[in-house]
Amino acid sequence: MASTITVKILRRDSPRAEPRWEQFTVRYKKNLNIISLLMEIRKNPRTAEGQPTTPVVWDANCLENVCGSCTMLVNGRVAQACAVLVDQIDKPIELRPMTKFPVVRDLVVDRSKMFEDLKRVKAWISIDGTHHLGPGPKVGDQIQQQRYVMSTCMTCGCCLEVCPQINSRSDFIGAAAINQVRLFNQHPSGALNAHQRLEALMEPGGIQDCGNAQNCVKICPKHIPLVTSIAEVNRQVLGHSLKLLLRT
Repeated sequence: MASTITVKILRRDSPRAEPRWEQFTVRYKKNLNIISLLMEIRKNPRTAEGQPTTPVVWDANCLENVCGSCTMLVNGRVAQACAVLVDQIDKPIELRPMTKFPVVRDLVVDRSKMFEDLKRVKAWISIDGTHHLGPGPKVGDQIQQQRYVMSTCMTCGCCLEVCPQINSRSDFIGAAAINQVRLFNQHPSGALNAHQRLEALMEPGGIQDCGNAQNCVKICPKHIPLVTSIAEVNRQVLGHSLKLLLRT
C-alpha cells in the first residue's frame, strides 16, 4: 500500500461559479472512509502542488449510512461517503457532486426536489382527529416486513442520480417518492388517503414517465425493491384511473 493517497475533487465556490478540479495528497491511514479522507484534507487545505486553498465543503450528519446527506460520486459511482472505505476502491480517488441536483458548493447539492416530491404525494399519515378512536387494526407480519424495508429509504438521491428519466427535459418524480406511496398506501390509516397519492402520480411527471431502466433497484444502498414498488403502485394507479373513468 502506498504511503499517500491522491484525491481529485471537482470543486465549485457557488452555484454560479465555474467548476474546477483540485488535487490533494493525503497520508495513508488504515480503515479510512471518504469522510475521514475529507477531514484529513480539511486539517491542512493545500493542493498536491503545495498551494493553499479553501477547505473542501461537503455534507454529512449521521456518519453511519442512515441520513443520506453525504451522498456523492466516488470514482464515478454514486454512494454515501461515510460507507465507502478507501482500502476497497481504486486509486487515485475522484470525488464529484451528484449531477441530478443543483450544486450548492463543492460536494454539497440541494436535494429539495426530493422533499417537495414527498409533499406532492402526501407521504405521511394523517392522524388529526383520530386519537380518540382507539387502536387501529393489526398489521400482519408479512406486511410489516415489506413496509419496514420500504421505510428505510433515506432520501439520499442515489435512485434519481442513476435514472435516465431524471434530466433537464423531464419532471419525473423518481423511484423514491413512488416507493413512499406504496409504503403509506399499505398503512391502515394511510390507505384512507391512497386516492390522493395515486392522483398525484397521475399528473405530469408521475409514474407514467418511468422508463423501466431498473437502475434504481441496482444502486439503492438500502436494497429497497424499488422496481416492485413501482410495479405495484402502477397497478394501483391503473385501477384508480379506471374507477374515475367509470364515474364519468
